[in-house]
Amino acid sequence: MSPAETDNAQTKKLPGSVLFTCNLNSVRSPMAEALTKHLFGKRFYVDSAGLEPAERDPFVVSVMEEIGVDMSEDRPLAIDAVDIGSFDLVICMTPESCARVTELAHAQAVDIEFWPTLDPFAAGEGGTREQRLMAYRRLRDDLRALIERRFGPCDAAA
Repeated sequence: MSPAETDNAQTKKLPGSVLFTCNLNSVRSPMAEALTKHLFGKRFYVDSAGLEPAERDPFVVSVMEEIGVDMSEDRPLAIDAVDIGSFDLVICMTPESCARVTELAHAQAVDIEFWPTLDPFAAGEGGTREQRLMAYRRLRDDLRALIERRFGPCDAAA
């Protein structure tokens, strides 16, 4: 297959739009959103939302800065403020957000996937700052692997 054919095959697999969801839109879903944008640029539209949006977790900002992704201006969004039907694919990272998305999408033509992911706050709770950062880095790296497995290889050097 020529490089052009490979590019065309890859483009056909990509959805037009993806929404990542979790409970707070504070850690997992915004990290997945930022990673996907970093890896795939503007090849498809990406957003994230949570059940009860909370302020961005500062450990997320720190570990994403380590790979050159600035999330300092990113703001949390509520699932109920999003038109689920405007997305081709919704990827839920918690059972609670998956239940809400399924309820909202009952009459919509949207694909829903569940990616159970580590809660780095719980994994690093009670540890040193470095232990907590390691939990967030593990999540970042796990999300990158999931994103690349789902959407294919990308050109980003992050």
